Amino acid sequence: MRVAALSDVHGNLPALEAVLAEIDAVDVEAIVCCGDVAAGPFPRECLEVLRSREAVFVRGNADREPSAWLTEQLPLAEREFLKQLPHLRSLGGVLYCHGSPRSDDEILTRISSDERVCAALAGVEEKVVVGGHTHVQFEREVDGIRFVNAGSVGMPYEGRRGAFWALLDGVAVELRRTPYAVEAAVTAIRATAYPEAEQLSTWLLEPVDPAETSSYFESIA
Repeated sequence: MRVAALSDVHGNLPALEAVLAEIDAVDVEAIVCCGDVAAGPFPRECLEVLRSREAVFVRGNADREPSAWLTEQLPLAEREFLKQLPHLRSLGGVLYCHGSPRSDDEILTRISSDERVCAALAGVEEKVVVGGHTHVQFEREVDGIRFVNAGSVGMPYEGRRGAFWALLDGVAVELRRTPYAVEAAVTAIRATAYPEAEQLSTWLLEPVDPAETSSYFESIA
């Protein structure tokens, strides 16, 4: 089963549209959103376009606890849709989550200890687990289970520009990067009333180093 795994769109509509255009060219059977779709400058638009494509959703921590901005931007029905999403989804022999199988806000990074990753994956029957949350792509195997971070479509910390996601064919995984017009996206983001527009714009224009990001997340895990 060919699946496009998208995580942490964070309301970045231009990035999402670029990824969806690429997905259309690679012929997938399903789109799985691994949480935190709407929390950003274009929340309603991102949610609408993904629901129109019958995407499969997993709940992220920002879906469970929406910000004041997200609460203002989404009607009650959409907020309730996000809150009631399942924490886990199994599709085609792959388990999808946000942070980890045991928590939507658990931090797992490329430098997390094997012991911590193993504990987070305890009880999982699938051989591949796909998540997001830390906005940095990586893939590692612990005790026969492969944990894949699909990265972030809309707010990546990858040290280079683009929208990051994963393409799965069965249990084979390809970590992908889709280029898009970041400057134009930033112009659109800055034209919104999104309270964190400037911070997001800075991260998009001056990408955060993934090694520094991983070290920071490990320090607070």
